[in-house]
This record gives sequence, C-alpha cells and structure tokens, in this order.
Amino acid sequence: MDRAPPPLSKTRDRRQSAVARPLLMLAAVAVAAFAAPSAAQTLDRIAATRTVQIGFVAEQAPFASKGPDGTPSGYAIDLCGVVVSAIARRVEGVSLHYVETTVADAFDAVASGRIDLLCGAITANLARRERVDFSEPIFLTGMSALMHVNSLRNLRELFFGTREISPPRSPEMRPFARLRIGVRTGTTTEKVLRQAIESGGYEVDIVGYGAHADGLGALESRQIDAYFADRGLLIGLIAKARDPSSLVLGARILSREPYAIAMRRGDADMRLLVDRALTEFYGTPQFAALLKRYFGIEASEIETQVILLSIPE
Repeated sequence: MDRAPPPLSKTRDRRQSAVARPLLMLAAVAVAAFAAPSAAQTLDRIAATRTVQIGFVAEQAPFASKGPDGTPSGYAIDLCGVVVSAIARRVEGVSLHYVETTVADAFDAVASGRIDLLCGAITANLARRERVDFSEPIFLTGMSALMHVNSLRNLRELFFGTREISPPRSPEMRPFARLRIGVRTGTTTEKVLRQAIESGGYEVDIVGYGAHADGLGALESRQIDAYFADRGLLIGLIAKARDPSSLVLGARILSREPYAIAMRRGDADMRLLVDRALTEFYGTPQFAALLKRYFGIEASEIETQVILLSIPE
C-alpha cells in the first residue's frame, strides 16, 4: 500500500534535528575539554604522577625557610608533611617535591596547578579566596613590631598602646621625634603600617627591605627604630638575633592574620583531606611538641587558639 509523502515541514524538522545533534555533541565535548584543566582533581593528578608539589616562600622562618641544601623546613612545612602522610595512605608510593616561589607568584602557581599545597606564613583572606582555597587555620597572628627594650616612648605607644604622661611642651616643639620603621617591601604589611601611622599622626620614615633578615640586621645596628611584620615571623627573628634579650616584641596587634595552607580552588576532596589530616594531628601530643619546638613559651597559647579554630569531625 502506497503511503503519502510526509509533509514538507516535518521533513525539514528531521533534517535540522539530524544536523543539530552532532553540533550539540561537538559543543559538549568542547565545553568539557575547556573545563577539564580547572575541574581536574588534585588527588587524581597526584595518583597519576605519584608526586605532591609543595610550594614555599623562603625567608618566612619559623614557618618556612630554606636550608643550605635548598630543602625547606619550618612549622608550616612540617604540617604539610602531615598532610602528605595522609595522602600517602591513599596513594601508594607518593613522594614530595618542593617548589620555591615568591609571594607575587605563589597564588598563580597554585591556581595553575604548578603547586598542590602552598605552605608558609600564608594569610587566608577573602581577596585571595577569589583565586585559591584555604585549609582550616594553622596559626593565628597579627602585625606588630620588634624594637629595642629602651625604645622611644612614642614607639612604645604605637606598638604597646601605652601612653606616658609628660610635662607640657611648648606649642612650637614637636611632641615626638621622627621614627624610622622597617618593613618588607611590596607586602600587605606595609599597607597596614602606613594606615596605623596615618591614623595615629606619627612622624615616621618607612624603610623597605627585601628580606626579613635584612630588617633584623638594620634594627640591631640601630639603622631603624623598629621592624614591622607579622608577629609570628617576628618570633623567628628574635631567635636569630645576636642578643635576643635586647629586643622586645610589641603587644599591640594591628591586624588579624589567620595562616592556612593554600590549594587549588574548587577541589572539595583535596580540601576535606587536608582539613581532616590537620584536625586529627591537632589532637595528638606531637602537635604540642611541634609548637614548643618552633614557638617556645608561647606554644600553649598558640595550641589553644589553633584548636579552637579547627574543624571538628
């Protein structure tokens, strides 16, 4: 029995559908290929390469510093070692590879996958979370200054918050001498220092240094009156000073700086593994011993702060 040919409109619809179907498939493949690098899971890459890329910034003792052979050590480096041990329980035969970077390049390196874990004095803030993810805090600090025990009273006012009553002065006389305060060049620390100086109306010359060790040397030789940095880093500088008893650490905290381990953004499995490894380690005697090794008498207070900020199971 003969059948009438289908209407022209239905024939055209079938042809369009036949053409559209492979185009849609090609588009889906293209989208998947474009999204693959950013969606790739860190643990999958580690399983394929058997390598964990640990990034660090030198001159961040006691959190991360480079030894004579180029291998880093420090509190944050050791915590990242704890995380790698947790990874090794899932990926057999995994090894460590350290990648030295700079503050300027570190977060691009994490975002692009050149670094799996960025370990050091790394402040977690909202601006950086636009590019990378962070673990739960590994340390809580703030910015202050290292100065001589017999420092000028206006310096003690700025970094201790104490005011001394002195006899009235002539209106023509400046109430304070001009200060010289050192800071590491090109950091957010410098911005915080400038804001504190401006709000307090202090007469200060800011002197920039490329490394914290250079700032310590300038302070010890009295080229500057104080050196400004994260309090956790200043603890490490005191330990390296020629005469630690001649220096005092400011008690006034001019910012809030939670340190954390940075990793690729959007990788929930990796972040969960890191946080779980840290939380488990914080509950062990080894964590208290680690803190005492790097922070001495302040270890107990730091332990309390970190545990309070940790994520419970």
